[in-house]
Amino acid sequence: MRMNTSETENRSFSPRRRTEREIEQKDDEKLQEYGQMTLEKNSGSRKIHLLSIIGEVEGHENLSGNAKATKYDHVLPQLAKLEDDDSIDGLLVLLNTSGGDVDAGLAIAEMIASLTIPSVSLVLGGSHSIGVPLAVSTDYSFIVPTGTMMIHPVRMNGMVIGTAQTYEYFEMIQDRILSFISTHSGVGYDEAKKLMHNTRMLTRDLGTVLVGSEAVEAGLIDAVGGICDALRKLYQMIDEGKNG
Repeated sequence: MRMNTSETENRSFSPRRRTEREIEQKDDEKLQEYGQMTLEKNSGSRKIHLLSIIGEVEGHENLSGNAKATKYDHVLPQLAKLEDDDSIDGLLVLLNTSGGDVDAGLAIAEMIASLTIPSVSLVLGGSHSIGVPLAVSTDYSFIVPTGTMMIHPVRMNGMVIGTAQTYEYFEMIQDRILSFISTHSGVGYDEAKKLMHNTRMLTRDLGTVLVGSEAVEAGLIDAVGGICDALRKLYQMIDEGKNG
């Protein structure tokens, strides 16, 4: 039985093509399930892990099926795996979040801040409430011109007992948030607290909304920019680390 050249090439390359398709399919499933994937087709062959924090940060209780959510029990193991993987060069975090569970958000932020690889964040639509510590947890941060940051006091769901101990607990939670923000950004603790308890901006609430360059001027975010700026900065940090 004779086989022409094209048939031979098709058969010889089909396992490789199947492997590539399988890898692409796994990447698509990973992106759909966890909002994460690996970027590695840049000119410098740098391997970058992409983490998307979208919608509400989900804590111990599951949100409704209709809500967009970032599940911290998915993110934490991925970040631990990332730190253990010597082939990964950097982390890019994309944020468009309304906030969510304080403990879950701070857990993710602390994990990102403790990574030994270079990391860059990019605030897109917004990074509100517990999204603020998440945005500043990386080594360098960007916000798009129309992106927003909202800092406000901690809110609790469910029944709240009106005792001195309850308010002390609220203060403790807010102190954890403010301490993290002041440690990982250019905003001091007292200034962050003023932004959190501002009474002049929101008619029905306390807090401050900062848009684009305002977040940079306040010291929360390092620079205004888009995805190209975030990747360029991350490439630079990775290359400097390798050359250093």
